[in-house]
Amino acid sequence: MRNRAARFSFALLAAAGPPSMTKAYFDEEVEASAAPRGLFQHSVSMNMRTGFFTETNMTQSAKLFRKFACAAGFAALCLQPALAEEKDPAPATLADALKASHPILETRLRYEGVSQDGLSNDANALTYRIRAGLETGAFADTTFLVEFDHVGDLVDDYNSTINGKTGYPVVPDPEVTELNRLQLVNKSLPDTVTTLGRQRIALDDHRFIGNVGWRQNEQTFDAIRFQNTSFGKVTVDAGYIVQVNRIFGEDSPAGRWDGDSYFVNASLPTPAGKLSAFSYFVDVDQGGGSASSKTFGARLAGATPLGPGKLAYAGAFAQQSDYGSSNLDYSASYYLLDGNYSAGAWSAGAGLEVLGSDNSAAFQTPLATLHKFQGWADKFLVTPAGGVKDLYAKASFSAGDAGPFSGIGFLAVYHDFSAESGGGDYGSELDLQASAKWKSLGLALKFADYQADGFSTDTQKVWFEINWSL
Repeated sequence: MRNRAARFSFALLAAAGPPSMTKAYFDEEVEASAAPRGLFQHSVSMNMRTGFFTETNMTQSAKLFRKFACAAGFAALCLQPALAEEKDPAPATLADALKASHPILETRLRYEGVSQDGLSNDANALTYRIRAGLETGAFADTTFLVEFDHVGDLVDDYNSTINGKTGYPVVPDPEVTELNRLQLVNKSLPDTVTTLGRQRIALDDHRFIGNVGWRQNEQTFDAIRFQNTSFGKVTVDAGYIVQVNRIFGEDSPAGRWDGDSYFVNASLPTPAGKLSAFSYFVDVDQGGGSASSKTFGARLAGATPLGPGKLAYAGAFAQQSDYGSSNLDYSASYYLLDGNYSAGAWSAGAGLEVLGSDNSAAFQTPLATLHKFQGWADKFLVTPAGGVKDLYAKASFSAGDAGPFSGIGFLAVYHDFSAESGGGDYGSELDLQASAKWKSLGLALKFADYQADGFSTDTQKVWFEINWSL
C-alpha cells in the first residue's frame, strides 16, 4: 500500500522464482499468458489445439529471464526509500483491472506481386494476418498484455523463405501462428515505465531498432525496457534484449536471434527540434558473425515555419564498429540529411542517406524497419560491402475526401543508388503509393520499380492491401 516499488519488485522476483520453483511450475500445463515463447524458446512448446504451453526441457533462455527479472526486482527494492513518503491512491482490485481490459483485434489482407529478372516465375502472394489479444487495466501499477498473430496464404505462388519454392521471388510472409507480444508494463518507479517480456520496440525513425510493421509477421523483442523522464526534459530509453523474434517466423533458421544486446537512447526537446543521442550494442549468436556491432550516434529532427508552409528537416550521424561475436574488423560511418517543405495539400523534399564501409565491411542495421529505407523493392536489406549512397527526392499530395473515401493521399519517391566507396553505380528506383480510408477500412496501393546498374537485378513489385482494426 505504502510503496509502489515494493509491489513491483516482489512481482518481478516472483516471476523469476528459484530454479526449483520454476521447474515445478512447468511440470504442469499452464496458460499461454504465463510463459512468453522465446524467453523460454526451447523450454516450452505451444499446443495449438488446447492453447497451452507444455514443458520439454529448461534452457539458458529461462535462466536469462530469471536473471534480469531478479536484477530488476532488486533495483526496485533499492529505490524504495525514494518513494516511501509518496502517498498512493487506493489501488484498484484485480477484478477492477480485469473489468477495464480491452480486446485487441486487427486484420490485414494483402496481395503482393513480384517480377524479378533471373527468375522464371513471377510471385503472386495473397496473404492475410489476424492479430488478436487482450490488455488489462492496471493492478498494482501493472498492466498485462497478451497478443497472438496468425498469418496464412490464399494464393501461395511465392518463396516465403521456408516453403521451398525457390523458383519464385521472395515474399517474406510465411504461414505462422505465433505469440506476438506477452508483456507486463509497470509504473511503480517514479517517472519510469518498465516493460518486461515480448514487446514491440521502435526507436526514433526505426533506422536502427524497429518492429518491421510492414510485413505480416512483425519483429518483436524479448527484453526488459526502461523509459525514464526524471532528468528534466530528457527522456532516457534503455533496455536489454535476449532474443529478436524476426519476420521469418519460428520455423525458419533465421527466425530467432539469441544473444545479449543493449540499447540506450536519450532525447531532449530543443528549439531546433528533438535531439537524440544513442548507443546500440548488438550481439547475436546467429547472423553469420556480421550482425553484431556497436553503434554510437546522434539525430536531430524538427520543423520551422517558412513562408506559407513549413520546412521539416532531419540530420543524423553515427559510427559503427565490430562488437561481441562479430568476425569482422571495421569502423564505418552513417549520415543522413533530409528536408521536406509542405504548404497546403502539397509537399516536396529531398535527402541523402549514406551507409559507409571500411575494410570490406559495411555499416549494417539488422534490427531496423528496413522496408522504410532505400526503396520499397528491398534491394539493400543487407548493405553491400562497398556501402551505399541513397540520393532521393519525394513529393506527396493530400487530396482529402472524395465520395465514400476519406484521407486520400498520394506519394512518389525517386532514388539514385551508388557505392559509398569505389565509385560504382547501383541503379535507381521509383516508388509510388496511393492510400485512403473507406468507412473503417484502410486501403493502400503501392508500386516499386528498381532498375539495376551493376548491382542486383531489375525488380518490379506491386501491393494492394486492406486493413481493419477494432
